[in-house]
Amino acid sequence: MSACSRMSDRASPRSRGIRGGAGENPCAGRVMSLPGLRRLPGVLPTPIPMKLVSLLSERRILPEMVSETHWDALGELVDHLISIGCVESGRRVDVLAALHAREEQVSTGIGHGVAIPHCYCEWVEEPVVALGRSPGGIDFEACDNAPVHFVILLIVPKNQPHAHLQTLASIAELFSQCEVRRKMTEALTAGDLMRALEKCEEEAA
Repeated sequence: MSACSRMSDRASPRSRGIRGGAGENPCAGRVMSLPGLRRLPGVLPTPIPMKLVSLLSERRILPEMVSETHWDALGELVDHLISIGCVESGRRVDVLAALHAREEQVSTGIGHGVAIPHCYCEWVEEPVVALGRSPGGIDFEACDNAPVHFVILLIVPKNQPHAHLQTLASIAELFSQCEVRRKMTEALTAGDLMRALEKCEEEAA
């Protein structure tokens, strides 16, 4: 049984019967409808998406998340970023408030066991990114009701509201591929996850 199949088998009761095939995802077309991902008229040129691996490091990866709900997951990842010095502890409340505001508009659980919570903050000059993996799955209130196993959290500079739209979309496209999720599932450590991600992005280029 493939890793993707095993993840699907862990879906909550309300998600049973939902298929995860590329052409059967009920969340198809959802990515560009996320808050913050709407392309505004006249915004040219289209930014070149940044590779996710270039925004990460082993220290920013949590291979074994323990959260069971999406609110707890946001706190777990933000707390991890604080613990490694990527976010000031005094900014915790502000960051979580911004992330919660986005989630209340529409869940960033985009289907296929993937969520991309994101927000804009005026005190960051470069994107701050964390990647979490949950073997047991997180109830993220995703559009397909399936548990989320991969959470990519992004904090983007507020003065760059359009610069990272393509990066967000490219991350969503990358993780929509079952083979990518399989390789990321089979990786054992944060270093393994980084290497698997790098290889997947090279193959997708």
